[in-house]
Amino acid sequence: MLSLSLIRRSVAMGSSARRIRVLSTKMDSKDPMIKSPDEIKSYPATIKVYTRTGDKGTSALFTGERRSKSDSVFTALGTTDELSSTIGLAIAHIEGTDASSLITQLEIIQCLLQDVGSNVATPLGSARASKMKLSRTRFDPDGYHCTRMERWIDDMSVGLPVHRSFILPSGGLAASTLHIARTVCRRAERALVPLQEDIDKETMMFVNRLSDYLFVAARWVAMQQGITEKIYVHHKGRVTEFDK
Repeated sequence: MLSLSLIRRSVAMGSSARRIRVLSTKMDSKDPMIKSPDEIKSYPATIKVYTRTGDKGTSALFTGERRSKSDSVFTALGTTDELSSTIGLAIAHIEGTDASSLITQLEIIQCLLQDVGSNVATPLGSARASKMKLSRTRFDPDGYHCTRMERWIDDMSVGLPVHRSFILPSGGLAASTLHIARTVCRRAERALVPLQEDIDKETMMFVNRLSDYLFVAARWVAMQQGITEKIYVHHKGRVTEFDK
């Protein structure tokens, strides 16, 4: 039987020694412009949510081609949508906390996931994919977004307690939600693998790097909120460390 004290043992994050770090919220010219609620209210509400075109189990790609909703393209699109929704839930848990400076990054990522979806919905090998549509949905051709996410990871990693054991999804409601987002991100990446010939290589790179970002973000949020992470303990009671 595992000792409760062992399960709760982790790298030290004592609240008495906690120092709040604020992440940079500086926007770049390549960042998507996130609209305020007041701006959105000014848009004419002329688009109906329902179209009835999918009632027979098919849906359209951006190219206009119709495929079964069970097609691997829609599996990937649905998973990236689920990922963005999970990140949205994490944002709701982070708002008003000591980790709120992370929100700008997360909102940028949500917008970029929409761009990932556009790229997936415009297969490179589709006979109906025009040069104009391929150009419009080209994702991160210079690798900027992936490289910047690596900088975000490095920035959050400064001051994080070194982990020598596997960290269990934990660290409070916000951090645990980011861990859920991380697992959904891994599933999204697996859904993209069969589509590699039809999507930009930077799309795969971005989603792969995003799961790393979400892992570090979960740890960073736990540290900012002064909540101790839990670590894996072997069923026989020993703490398993990477260097043993």
